[in-house]
Amino acid sequence: MAELLYRLGRFAARRAWLVVSAWLVVLVAVGAAFATFGGTLSTAITIPGTPTAEVTDRLQAEFPDAAGGTGTVVLHTADGSPFTDAQRDALTGVFAEVSDVEGVSTVVDPFAVTAQLADQEKQIADGRAQIAAGREQIDAGRQQLEGARAQLDAGQAELDAARSQAETAGMLAQAQPQLDAQQAQLDAGRTELEKQSAELEAQSEELEAGSTKLELGAEQLAMAGGIRTVSEDGSAATVTVQFTDPTYEVPTETKQGVEAAFEDNPVDGVDVDYSAEITQSIDSIAGAAELIGLGVAVVVLIVMLGTLVAAGLPILSALIGVGVGALGALALSGTIEMLSVTPVLGLMLGLAVGIDYSLFILNRHRRQLREGMELHESIGLATGTSGNAVVFAGLTVLIALLALNVTGIGFLGLMGTVAAACVAIAVLVAVTLMPALLRLVGHRVLPRRLRGRTVRPHERKPARAMSTGAAVLSIVTGVAALVVVALPALDMRLGLPDGSSEPQDSTQYRAYSVIEDKFGAGQNGPLLVVAELPAGTEEADVQAIQVAVGRQIMGLDDVVAVAPVGTSEDLALAAFQVVPAEGPSTESTEQLVHELRDLRVDGEPDVDLAVAGAASGNIDISEKLSNALPAYLGLVIGLSLIILVLVFRSILVPVIATGGFILSVFAAFGGVTAIYQWGWLGEVFGVHTPGPVLNFLPTILIGVLFGLAMDYQLFLVSGMREAYVHGTPAREAVIEGRRAGRAVVTAAAIIMISVFGGFMFSHMAMIRPIGFGLAFGVLVDAFLVRMLLVPALMHLAGDKAWWLPRWLDRLLPNVDVEGAALERRHHHEPEIEPAGSAVGS
Repeated sequence: MAELLYRLGRFAARRAWLVVSAWLVVLVAVGAAFATFGGTLSTAITIPGTPTAEVTDRLQAEFPDAAGGTGTVVLHTADGSPFTDAQRDALTGVFAEVSDVEGVSTVVDPFAVTAQLADQEKQIADGRAQIAAGREQIDAGRQQLEGARAQLDAGQAELDAARSQAETAGMLAQAQPQLDAQQAQLDAGRTELEKQSAELEAQSEELEAGSTKLELGAEQLAMAGGIRTVSEDGSAATVTVQFTDPTYEVPTETKQGVEAAFEDNPVDGVDVDYSAEITQSIDSIAGAAELIGLGVAVVVLIVMLGTLVAAGLPILSALIGVGVGALGALALSGTIEMLSVTPVLGLMLGLAVGIDYSLFILNRHRRQLREGMELHESIGLATGTSGNAVVFAGLTVLIALLALNVTGIGFLGLMGTVAAACVAIAVLVAVTLMPALLRLVGHRVLPRRLRGRTVRPHERKPARAMSTGAAVLSIVTGVAALVVVALPALDMRLGLPDGSSEPQDSTQYRAYSVIEDKFGAGQNGPLLVVAELPAGTEEADVQAIQVAVGRQIMGLDDVVAVAPVGTSEDLALAAFQVVPAEGPSTESTEQLVHELRDLRVDGEPDVDLAVAGAASGNIDISEKLSNALPAYLGLVIGLSLIILVLVFRSILVPVIATGGFILSVFAAFGGVTAIYQWGWLGEVFGVHTPGPVLNFLPTILIGVLFGLAMDYQLFLVSGMREAYVHGTPAREAVIEGRRAGRAVVTAAAIIMISVFGGFMFSHMAMIRPIGFGLAFGVLVDAFLVRMLLVPALMHLAGDKAWWLPRWLDRLLPNVDVEGAALERRHHHEPEIEPAGSAVGS
């Protein structure tokens, strides 16, 4: 590999303009592909097979009216006064336009709903009054019937007495016709009386049935009382927009159509804001904050390299590489469903490693020029040696990122694949474009004062080993610091950001805040509860079952309101809207989702409950990601050990390196938890509303930090091994290797931290914790683990650090990461290039 890269570097130097032109053509081509085929990005995260996804799929098949996604438009008066009649009328016209947008199923007019609720309350009150009056009439009718029955009984008694007297007097035969006629009249009267009594009882039963239905309706209305569409003070209203597609499949064009309907028809004195479900389209993947991080990287390069020309080369090559990678990913967004975070992660990693990898080659080239090596030979040799290390380092990052596909979580695997592609492009740029650029600038990569001056390799001062006491102190101090920083990770809770995490000047944040202030936090994340009704349920049974389910749900803690949404046509499913007491990302709402799924309805043993909606979907996704985390961490640790044993031909060095990686990861987890979940230093990092840690962040951190940690391990410890193999005592080799790689690793780490740190203040809520986690992880890994702990542990291990069983030594291939064999084959006596040469021969 080293020889191949050497030749590639020489070719790029000889055909510099051809290589530069080729990369520019590729950049233009992917830009054209993006413009032609690029689609839209989304912040909606889905994982097939979760309980929420299964319920959503069933609703879509059996109850499509309840399966469609919803978004919320929040209206509020600018001065806080109640809506005027003119404003209501104007807004009603806007609602009609929104309902005509393609992909919109219905628009719930908040003012009409409030009026309907008032009508229902009045109808219930009137119905109760009518039922009370009906009961009084029935009671009066019963009294009349009882009076008539008493009269009939008295008449019957008189008739019976007359019949007895006639019989005693022996005149029964003469009186019989008259007596029979009177008896017939009494029997007819009794028959009529029974008929009237039956009719009255039927009226009573109908009245009581109506009363039961009325009271069920009244109970439903009471349970739904916590769901309002217009605030109590009349200054805010929520418009529910129901889409025909599920939440995660609503086209961006539909959402934009909803926004356009309101923006094209403004109503004086009324402000309009939108929930995250409507504003999920992404305008850009990078903003001003990210450019600040890049600017810091430029400053670091200028300070390190001492010349603008040299500092500009890694930046230029990285920008071209990341442009190809990011535009290529965006070009696929038209055919592949892609999260907004996916190309941003590729941009973030591609930019950071692109600068670092080019810097490694540039640094080696500058050193060789100062030692008097000819320009073309220096470019080739730098590409074959440091470029070989770059390829291997990039390969470790690729392996870690592609391993995200092993989790079985689609969007995470796609993120890893896109990021891996960007890293691969960064490696290709470093070993092809960078040599071409080095040829074009010639000796201007060196400061003017150093051109023409030769520094011999043997002029370096010999290394002096650290003391054992200093090594022990470094280990104790470093491990203690990392453990303390990692402690908050024990309380880490995973979730997704809601509207409260958005920038305070964003429409999502304003919408979330207005709802929380005017309607209660729970209405920002209502749950969709689906009840599976017993087989054979009739229409007449539905309301009673709905009330029974509603009562059971209202009996749970942290439930504010329950409202029936409707039933499927076959009466197999009934849907309910459940409003929790707190927001969608809180622990209480998470617990409520589990309680609802375990709930059994009293008196209705055959009714099973399931939960869907955005809030439950986020909870399910977080749990699945959390469950996949240990297996992925184990996979990465296994890969780490295998790769490092292969590279360093040692057992203890890989164990030390992997243990340090684990400490770095958990320290990064702790830092993220303390800031984004606990809210520490929130004002500094723009965390105005602490919440759960981004659910896929730990997995991403493990993958990315593994690759970067192995990079730093490689560039530091390979120097130690090289010195040890060439006869330097083990403990002195530790210091010599650290001294050889310290400057470039320090600069590379600072550049990484700067680039990642710029994303800490991104306009995208999901990106900010990723930027911080990566920046903080690199900080502790590079400066605490690699610079402090690893050398100290290597010092204590001494010669044992390089022990390897003989049988394993025979099995392992010889991986010459630093290209030492290449350097020996192409050894040249130093020669001084003409000072001031711009391009070289």
